[in-house]
Amino acid sequence: MSEESGAEQDLPEYPEYAERVLEVAELIPPGRVMTYGDVAEWLEEGGPRQVGRAMALYGGAVPWWRVVRSDGVLLPGHELRAMDHYRAEGTPLREASRASQGHLPRLDMRRARWDGAAAVDDATAGGGAAHPRAPEAHT
Repeated sequence: MSEESGAEQDLPEYPEYAERVLEVAELIPPGRVMTYGDVAEWLEEGGPRQVGRAMALYGGAVPWWRVVRSDGVLLPGHELRAMDHYRAEGTPLREASRASQGHLPRLDMRRARWDGAAAVDDATAGGGAAHPRAPEAHT
């Protein structure tokens, strides 16, 4: 049995796909969001369900509130925690109608959605490998 530092022992091991999903979540700037489908398209692998599963199982240590449903509805069971983050970050919201359940706002997807362009520009400027293309907006 090899001796490892306490820090190394505390680091969780994630499946490779989940690691990649979490890396994308960390790229999303405060006040912006990507859909589950956007993340899958960015990775050029999997789909919205696979991204959602990775976020559900492993996303607690990253800004999970920035990976969202394409309709802008807040994640059930996490609405209030997410809302605190959205308000603190200035994420664009659409006020809820009185007919909507719980009167919670939705994300304003037209204004809040991030296409990843800044991450591509930063990687190119820094000499790093840029992603071949940012995800296209799809709803």
